[in-house]
Amino acid sequence: MRPARLTVVLVAHGSRDPRAAAATEALTRAVGRAQPSWDVRAAYLDHAGPRPLDVLAGLAPGSRAVLVPLLLTKAYHGRIDIPAVVEAAVDLPVSVTLAEVLGPQPGPLPPGSAPVPAALLDGLVQRLPAGRFDAVVLAAAGTRNSAARVTVEWVADALSARLGLPCAVAYASAAPPLPGAAVDLLRASGAQRVAMAAYFLAPGFLYDLAADSARSAGAVAIAEPLTDAPDLVSLVTARVAEVAARPAAAA
Repeated sequence: MRPARLTVVLVAHGSRDPRAAAATEALTRAVGRAQPSWDVRAAYLDHAGPRPLDVLAGLAPGSRAVLVPLLLTKAYHGRIDIPAVVEAAVDLPVSVTLAEVLGPQPGPLPPGSAPVPAALLDGLVQRLPAGRFDAVVLAAAGTRNSAARVTVEWVADALSARLGLPCAVAYASAAPPLPGAAVDLLRASGAQRVAMAAYFLAPGFLYDLAADSARSAGAVAIAEPLTDAPDLVSLVTARVAEVAARPAAAA
């Protein structure tokens, strides 16, 4: 008999904004097209449906699944909520493995590894609008977790090195500064044309808040969220590949 297809469950936070679920579904379809041997499904922790555990409960007995957190930082949802799904799945007749979040991992780096996944950095650069900029604000949703914020700073440093421009971190919530304040600081230091790079996977309230804040302070260009960018598809594929060969947790 042929082995069952690997099920890949992309787990998003969920939002009241329908654009967020549309972006997640678009990414799900894009990963499925890139990896036709996988059964790729979307799930949501809140608001939209279905829930991750419901998706796992609907799989055939003996199925193998990899959960991929659609998160850019390993804050509360990455440390608590999604691992709790894996723990709850031990009562199901399926094997479940948890992949890492899509952003850099907090803590010491393995020897020879880069802190920021190349595909993530490529996606951020590709999403920047065409034009000439003097500086960039990397706007993220925000988190109170200091270790998670450090990983956003790593991304800003990598983006600065790639573009050869100053890059400041800003947050739409939970931590200062707001994107507009970061734009003000860069302009005060001499930058004439400041762009906002979007450290967001999908549009929604916090992305709009970040974009409006940067724009009101004079940002000349606002990047779109990563959504279903080819580089993001490659990053999801890499996260699955990192764990697909591991022994999975079985009921």
